Amino acid sequence: MKHFASKLAVATLTATLGTAAMAEVTVKVAYDADPVSLDPHEQLSGGTLQLSHMVFDPLVRWTKDLQFAPRLAESWEQIDETTMRFKLRDGVTFHSGNALTSADVDWTFDRLKESPDFKGIFAAFTDVEVVDELTFDLKTSEPYPLVLHTATYIFPMDSQFYTGTTEDGKDKAELVKHGDSFASRNLSGTGPFTVTEREQGVKVVFDRFDGYWDTASEGNVDKIILTPIKEDPTRVAALLAGDVDFIAPVPPTDLKRVEENDGTNLITEPGTRIITFQLNQNRVDAFKDARVRQAIDYAVNNAGIVDRIMRGFGTVGAQASPAGYLGYDESLTARFDVEKAKALMAEAGYADGFSVTMMAPNNRYVNDDKIAQAVASMLAKINIKVDLQTMPKAQYWPAFDERAADMMMIGWHADTEDSANFHQFLTHCPDEATGNGQYNSGNYCNPEADALMAEANAETDTAKRGELLSKLEGILYEDAAFIPLHWQNLAWGARDGVHAEKIVNALNFPYFGDLKVD
Repeated sequence: MKHFASKLAVATLTATLGTAAMAEVTVKVAYDADPVSLDPHEQLSGGTLQLSHMVFDPLVRWTKDLQFAPRLAESWEQIDETTMRFKLRDGVTFHSGNALTSADVDWTFDRLKESPDFKGIFAAFTDVEVVDELTFDLKTSEPYPLVLHTATYIFPMDSQFYTGTTEDGKDKAELVKHGDSFASRNLSGTGPFTVTEREQGVKVVFDRFDGYWDTASEGNVDKIILTPIKEDPTRVAALLAGDVDFIAPVPPTDLKRVEENDGTNLITEPGTRIITFQLNQNRVDAFKDARVRQAIDYAVNNAGIVDRIMRGFGTVGAQASPAGYLGYDESLTARFDVEKAKALMAEAGYADGFSVTMMAPNNRYVNDDKIAQAVASMLAKINIKVDLQTMPKAQYWPAFDERAADMMMIGWHADTEDSANFHQFLTHCPDEATGNGQYNSGNYCNPEADALMAEANAETDTAKRGELLSKLEGILYEDAAFIPLHWQNLAWGARDGVHAEKIVNALNFPYFGDLKVD
């Protein structure tokens, strides 16, 4: 408890001296990796969204019980079947000092529609129409059941700050994937923190924004120092030693240590992020055969991975949609039968197997490198020889975008908390124009499945929509469109006095602006 005792001593001394100054509250955070960019539209990833909640603010955000809470939008109403009208809070300013207006939302929407990663989410949306400085209409091409779900991904950017050119003549609004741009290095949001220091892979320093609009928040943290610690044992040791105050994730092997250690608390929640492997049909002809894809699915022991590698801290998966989502079908169960897998390989003409390359990150998902090693070993039993390469996520995502291996790991949490989102990004026929299939490194394509998704996304009757999405999951299951492994549970560790249990959520984007520290 030395960390907090020293702060208490400073506060006590300050009060004794009769000054009005208060001790600065600093929280040291260790994640397995740091954000790859400061541009909120460069990459659709957990790291980017966590950053967005810290330095920007959404129109609407999810509560712990997955309801909608107003943020920059204080209210909304359905004007007609394709128009939702939003009213912005008055008096909100960006870090630059510029006032937030509807024009900023309009500018941000246009940029989202151009982002390779985000435009798929906004495919159903046609326009933002400015009504006045604080009022705007969000319009869709047809009735759409996920308007508020999608509004959680609109983090208004400071259009004045990002408009113009840099000293070397580059457009400040330029969106460069895995590159160097003004927006990847500079930011002006409305969020509780601003980035004051950043060294990629080493440290990011967030300082409280004095002009933050949410004065009702309990958050009292003045500074957050984020240090990426890729190695699980090192990250846990830092928490137990008091060198950091909050860590994520806590690996399954150390859950008990953190929970039983005097001075630390373990916080857990069921997760809805599915961990999968995709099979690139454009690189490996054998992967075009559904029997081969099914054979791989039969060869992988999902329950064994959850039991031995995840130490039970996960839920065996056989589809993308977790229980509770509209598309979840309880009749779909994990395949595991090595003899059946061998028979399918022989039937497809691949009894002698073949060789493939595999890539996976080693600091993005819980035990990601160990999972990849296990899957490679399991595939050897059906004569598929795997050349595995693992790497930090900063190097992995550019390789993933290049489709640089025959098999690639991808985990996905539905951006809209909805089953259709899994298909839209992971298994939809890749379409650069719409952004559909943006993370479909397997190049799987089934027009029937795509048509079902489109029909579901235009269906506002919940029961009918659920039937359509369940049918979609069934098609993907029978087709072995991808290799589902498990839904990854969530675990965070915090020191006593850091009330992180109030700010964490199933989306795994802790709302640090609301963090209260004793």
